[in-house]
Amino acid sequence: MPVREPESPAVLDALGADALVDDGADAVLRISLPWIRSLPVAAVRDVEVWIDGARIPSPRAILGDRMVAVDDLGVEPGWWFVQDRLALRLGRAVDADSHAVRLSFHLAVPYLQVGPDGPLILPFLFERDLVAGAPVSAVGITRDVA
Repeated sequence: MPVREPESPAVLDALGADALVDDGADAVLRISLPWIRSLPVAAVRDVEVWIDGARIPSPRAILGDRMVAVDDLGVEPGWWFVQDRLALRLGRAVDADSHAVRLSFHLAVPYLQVGPDGPLILPFLFERDLVAGAPVSAVGITRDVA
């Protein structure tokens, strides 16, 4: 029987190949939840996005038919389900070329209390070259957080 090399552990990536889209007005970054369970939208903190080295000054989350400043997500009542994407309107257009995307944020995991000061807060950083409007595979079809 041949010896199999151990597989590397799966990494939950927030930036899928189809994460960057441009709707003609401006770009939207659709991020996946890099955690094993659904979390309240209020768990999302300190969101920062860079496109081609330029920091996006004030991305806004698209929650259903509402636009919410990312700094205000901490009071949102909804849920970010593991199969959904959190859509961030970036306030600037991008062309169909490849773009260096950098995304950082923190997640507060409300059911993992680390002491009297509150829940476990996890830092996340993702970097990936993305093409706006990359084709979506049938396996990757998701809906946006509403």
